[in-house]
Amino acid sequence: MANIIFMGTPDFAKESLKCLFEAGHNIMAVVTNPDKPKGRGMKLAISPVKEYAISKKLNILQPEKVRKNEEFIRHIESMKPEYICVVAYGKILPKELIEIPTKGSINVHGSLLPKYRGAAPIQWAVLNGDKETGITTMYMDEGMDTGDMILKETVQIGENETTGELWEKLAKVGGKLLVETIKQIEEGTAPRIKQEGNFSMAPMLSKEMAKIDWENTNTVQIKNLVRGLNPMMGAYTIINNKKIKIWKAEIADINLEFLKDANNYKPGEIVYANEKHGLFIKTKDGVLSVLELQPENSKRMAFGDFLRGNKL
Repeated sequence: MANIIFMGTPDFAKESLKCLFEAGHNIMAVVTNPDKPKGRGMKLAISPVKEYAISKKLNILQPEKVRKNEEFIRHIESMKPEYICVVAYGKILPKELIEIPTKGSINVHGSLLPKYRGAAPIQWAVLNGDKETGITTMYMDEGMDTGDMILKETVQIGENETTGELWEKLAKVGGKLLVETIKQIEEGTAPRIKQEGNFSMAPMLSKEMAKIDWENTNTVQIKNLVRGLNPMMGAYTIINNKKIKIWKAEIADINLEFLKDANNYKPGEIVYANEKHGLFIKTKDGVLSVLELQPENSKRMAFGDFLRGNKL
């Protein structure tokens, strides 16, 4: 049983905390982001990690900041942890905090490093249409996901898989791999591999990238944008002067009878709309079939439900 301080915030991190707890490790403290106002009522919402920690009666710490926070750092130091395990915590840790545990600060990262260092590795794997990704555990250093790697596990990405679906899959893999990583370190069998060769970054997503550019991106890229932004913000377009989010889409077969004149349309124009057959929009090099969408101030719905109430 290892003495661990866990640092994480979203549901992705909760799975790792759950796996460590169920493996019998001593969770000395759970560090998570402060509660934030949410929804129309702006009520304070707790993180998934805090919710789990409360259910297991774990010690919870919620500092506003960790850098230049001497009181927090000295408190962690006084606990004498063997490990600090960090999973999607949301803040960059200072060197003096990383160096506190006697056996290392371990991070669970949602990519096969050195590919996709940064804040949004899962989203960018889907946005770029990758066929595979995975989880890497590593020893933390001061850099952005530049530490020595310990274990990796590869995961295949389905052709129509969304970021949300991949997120859930990787969360489970990450939790199991973290437990195995601690086990191997305890046994003295864990590898320590330098990150070498080319690397790529996975920066935070911006709201600007959510608008579909029908003229300059091809059908595959638009489909990947829809997949990649589901469920965080949703890709959107403008139809009848109204913002419409597209949550699911696929590449249409342009050999269908009702799409035979598709090349006569401009990118972004509706080629065909029928509540039984679908909603089809012209792209730069083909046609996108919209399967699920969300009008302004409304709920998500299938194309048929949308077309029954909206004449295009």
